[in-house]
Parts: sequence; C-alpha cells; structure tokens
Amino acid sequence: MSDFYSFSDEAVHAALESAKQNFNRADSLVASPAASELLSVGAECISVSTQGNQVCINLPLGFGQHCFSLPITVPSGSVGQACLSICTKFGLPTGVRITITFAGVTVINQAFGLC
Repeated sequence: MSDFYSFSDEAVHAALESAKQNFNRADSLVASPAASELLSVGAECISVSTQGNQVCINLPLGFGQHCFSLPITVPSGSVGQACLSICTKFGLPTGVRITITFAGVTVINQAFGLC
C-alpha cells in the first residue's frame, strides 16, 4: 500500500486567511471586479518520495486522496517536491492545485475544483 503525504493544516489555514485578507483589501479599495474574483495562494511545499513511479497525496478541503503517476521514470525512493496552492473566489476556497517537481522539473501540475 502507498504512503500518502499530507500538507499541514496550519499552512492551509494561513493560505485561506491570506486569500480572505486580499479579498477584503481589494474590496475596500474599490478595485476592479476582476481583481477580486479569482486568487491562487501558495500554501506549502513538502518533500515527497516516489513509490512505484508515483506519488500519493492527501488533498485538503475535502478533495480526497490521489496517487499521481509520473510521466518520467523515477526510481522508487527518489525525493521530489509537492507544492499546494489554494484557489479562491471572493476569498472563499474553490479548489486546490498540486505541482510535483523532481530535480527542478515540473512533472505534474493538476487542479481539483475551480482554479
């Protein structure tokens, strides 16, 4: 069975708070409507290791567990990085985006929900 990596609750909470503050600030400045609608906020990057040429991650905000098959051959145990961004609209979460990199090369970039 694969191990699932998780992002910290604190990082997710901080990203959501940042999105709310950015929306409230834009709203108080009477910014253009487009400026306050969609915002993607970086939450956290974590180290991940491959298992059978895949990486498995617990996604926050109810988006479930997902295993990502890598499009390149990476030996089991290779260490890479998975980064989480929270997508928001009007300061409320609408989705998440996962970016997985190995040796500085992005191999997966996938959104769940509205991003």
